Amino acid sequence: MAGLVEMRDPYTAGHQVRVADLAVAIAKQMGLPEEQVHAIHLAGTVHDLGKIKIPAEILSKPGKITDLEFGLIKVHPQAGYDILKGINFPWPIALMVLQHHERFDGSGYPQGLKGEAILLEARILGVADMVEAMSSHRPYRPGLGIEIALAEITKQRGIYFDPQVVDACLALFCEQHYSFRI
Repeated sequence: MAGLVEMRDPYTAGHQVRVADLAVAIAKQMGLPEEQVHAIHLAGTVHDLGKIKIPAEILSKPGKITDLEFGLIKVHPQAGYDILKGINFPWPIALMVLQHHERFDGSGYPQGLKGEAILLEARILGVADMVEAMSSHRPYRPGLGIEIALAEITKQRGIYFDPQVVDACLALFCEQHYSFRI
């Protein structure tokens, strides 16, 4: 399923796998049970599945996107949820996908959930997604690098992102010398 999105959006080739890998590492750093780690991995590999509903021209647009285009992009968590909700997973994968752009302070989308109302797995995916996206190349900008990505999640700790998840992610990169597979 992950390959469907990447066929339409070559700039994010490997993004879902890298997010899944980082999310798993964060979950393990937090000491989560293996079953929960497995669920996070699965959700990470399909977290952007809803992007198949977004026109490819928007996903690969080299310049700044318009407010209307951003509005279309913001639909992808709901679209992913709608695709996955009918599949009988042993974990709430569809909800994890739906909530991966929610923010700790309630400023995220699509539901504006706040704090503990966001599944822990989705909070982990949100941090992993941000770190990978910022450090990787996009059609509209070069990769910003891991240092800038880590500085951003540190700045947004307790605002956009769960402090415990941020701390686990920082420990991975700063103490465990985690790096993305290429």
